[in-house]
Amino acid sequence: MKIDFVSDVACPWCAVGLHSLERALANIGDAIEVELHFRPFELNPQMPVEGEDAAEHLARKYALTPEQLQRNREAIKQRGGELGFEFGTRSRIWNTFDAHRLLHWAGLEGRQLELKHALLRSYHGRGENPSSHEVLLQAAQEAGLDADRAREVIESKRYTDDVRADERHWQQLGIQAVPSVIINDRHLIQGGQPPEAFEQALRQIAAAEPN
Repeated sequence: MKIDFVSDVACPWCAVGLHSLERALANIGDAIEVELHFRPFELNPQMPVEGEDAAEHLARKYALTPEQLQRNREAIKQRGGELGFEFGTRSRIWNTFDAHRLLHWAGLEGRQLELKHALLRSYHGRGENPSSHEVLLQAAQEAGLDADRAREVIESKRYTDDVRADERHWQQLGIQAVPSVIINDRHLIQGGQPPEAFEQALRQIAAAEPN
């Protein structure tokens, strides 16, 4: 079973969705053989290098009051805690394109899942800047990637065209929100669904498409 997980490092519900999906896969065990790929999506592709205050950005983008924003953050923190992911304070939102380039390379190295987790912990757990080269390098090392090769990727423009093409591909297929989970190029599951919902969907698809 092929699973494309379209997401952004800056998306808190993507952290929730990934941990929920992984719990579902753990429950399924060896009953379904899975290939998991992380695909790029930028929530804020025009975000400048200096980033933006998170509360101001979210209030403007989604027309949220401070009270609504706080309730949303508490709900996300609770959902993350239930899945074993600890959300910290995220005071700024940053550009994530270089993180997506690094994730593309990590996929070629067979360490994409490990890097995804490291980046989510870095930003959503510790509030670190995912556009910082040093932060990206630290995440690469946490993921078990070669530090010198990671630095070469980070400091170059390598894989820019690949990531841009991948972003356009998913946009052209109608993906406008993340996380979006595409199963076998045909079935779409959106949002930070609970593990039971992912598990039920995966088992149903596997039963209907055994090959």
